[in-house]
Amino acid sequence: MSTRNFALIFGIVFIAVGVAGFVPSLVYAPDGGDMGGHGMLLGLFPVNTLHNVVHLLFGLWGLAASRSAGGAVAYARGVAIIYAVLAVLGLLPATQDGFGYVPLYGKGVWLHAALALVAAYFGWVNRSPAV
Repeated sequence: MSTRNFALIFGIVFIAVGVAGFVPSLVYAPDGGDMGGHGMLLGLFPVNTLHNVVHLLFGLWGLAASRSAGGAVAYARGVAIIYAVLAVLGLLPATQDGFGYVPLYGKGVWLHAALALVAAYFGWVNRSPAV
């Protein structure tokens, strides 16, 4: 798979996840109550409104980046670095709440780490020809 395809697929997935975070029936409160924009997406991943907006922005960036090989590589490298940092922040008790803005704890830590590894592969290792 080319890095351009990676950027396109990640872009689409990030947009889908960002939209899903705004669908009340997909975001659950741990106690069953209303969390006012905060909750667990699919009962697994902590999200809030800002987190959903960030996912949408990463998705739009991916779609735009997929238009060129250089843009796709820059996107993959950016996602790798940013999501690796988010995974580390999610492991530290003092920063698990994203400095009060974005929840970075729980299963989201491992998802961020996995996304960073996949993006790093496409940003630095993959040498497939651009489509």
